[in-house]
Amino acid sequence: MSKLPAELKYTSSHEWVRVEADGSLTIGVTDHAQEALGDVVFLELPEAGRVLAAGEACAVIESVKAASDIYAPVAGEIIAANQDLADAPEGVNADAYAAWLFKLKPANAADVAGLLDAAGYQAEIAQ
Repeated sequence: MSKLPAELKYTSSHEWVRVEADGSLTIGVTDHAQEALGDVVFLELPEAGRVLAAGEACAVIESVKAASDIYAPVAGEIIAANQDLADAPEGVNADAYAAWLFKLKPANAADVAGLLDAAGYQAEIAQ
């Protein structure tokens, strides 16, 4: 069973979201997603400065089994991408919650409240 840190928010498309002290968001893929994907071999991350709509595909994660899009949990601007992880994508398999993919400055901080909490995400993946 996947671990779900209670302090994070989640999306039904299997991203986790951590709200930072400055209001920015750190985003990665959930343990559930990386388990389903298997060994991650490639990441394509968004460029800093890119402006995204909520739900817009902005990154790609590839494993030996499949490629999946990663979506913006809320609208906003990319402020950083984890190039270290792009160079060593297996870090996602080692610890999905330590392996952040990108950071986003939300267009509207209140949008984060609409994301799933750990219990809500657990209910979604249990189906």
